[in-house]
Amino acid sequence: MSVQRTQVVVVGGGQAGLAAGYHLCRHGEDFVVLDAQSTPGGAWQHTWDSLHLFSPAAYSSLPGRLMPAQPGETYPDAGHVVDYLADYEKRYDLPVQHGVQVDAVRRDGDRLLIETDAGNWSTQAVISATGTWSRPFIPAVPGRGAFDGRQLHTVGYRSPAEFAGQRVIVVGGGNSGAQIAADLARVGVEVTWATQRPPRFLADDIDGRVLFDVATARRRALDAGRTDTGGIASLGDIVAVPPVRAARDAGLLQARPMFTRLTATGVEWADGISATVDTVIWCTGFRPTLAHLAPLGLRGPRGRIATDGTRALGEPRLHLLGYGDWTGPASATLIGVGRPARDAAREIATLL
Repeated sequence: MSVQRTQVVVVGGGQAGLAAGYHLCRHGEDFVVLDAQSTPGGAWQHTWDSLHLFSPAAYSSLPGRLMPAQPGETYPDAGHVVDYLADYEKRYDLPVQHGVQVDAVRRDGDRLLIETDAGNWSTQAVISATGTWSRPFIPAVPGRGAFDGRQLHTVGYRSPAEFAGQRVIVVGGGNSGAQIAADLARVGVEVTWATQRPPRFLADDIDGRVLFDVATARRRALDAGRTDTGGIASLGDIVAVPPVRAARDAGLLQARPMFTRLTATGVEWADGISATVDTVIWCTGFRPTLAHLAPLGLRGPRGRIATDGTRALGEPRLHLLGYGDWTGPASATLIGVGRPARDAAREIATLL
């Protein structure tokens, strides 16, 4: 099989990969973006129907191109984001190859070899921007295998219609848990919301604009050796977007402590109280999708790769982008990924 050559390979064509592509274009680099998705839009094309951004369109933009407002919506929905990302890819003529699954990144002398299901690439540098959506996390709760009902993760949830007449327990005290519990409760589904600790709602006037500023201020403080401000975690866990706020104010978001085990027919708490449940929805987060980087032997504690900014400490030809604050402040967000993408492209241009 022939091997194609390029200066840089970006793995992942979602928001982080596109931001990286934009800045690589500005540096005049020869590169390709390999994306496992068959169409543009990244993970946004697989979210639940009612999902909206935390921020207005103008504060949810990738570098170089403001997201246009969505008519009738202060906070754009996921479909609007997909359209924006597809337009962004086309507007900047980014060299994205869709439907290409990257299986492995290996050292190959003074270059890196990218193995895919559509052929191999030889490159001088790699930006990994695969995100987390394809690696959902479900905790090892006792009895999980004994439960006879349906279990699904956030990634499998679409709308409350399929749960009509069911008893549903939503697990998770973050944004996804609150939003999905609210989505179900507003149409009368019998829903129980179970959280590890009491839910912490942010103030109603806080949205993504404030969160980005807070995350950036924390990173600057840490970089300067000042006291940790606590960042977003110091404010709370749940953004009170309008549907969540409405459900909370109507008394529909009353959280219960996390149950201790699953039974064949439902769940049971530490005090012996049990509940019959038809479906469990695990809104318990994600892990970074990094299996393709395993041949490099870089994984450390908690499955992460140690980085300086976006650059992998154990492999200077590799940059990681968009996985969370450890790869740049707010880098898993639309507005936040631009700055670390710029830094990664600049470092790669210097390397090359």
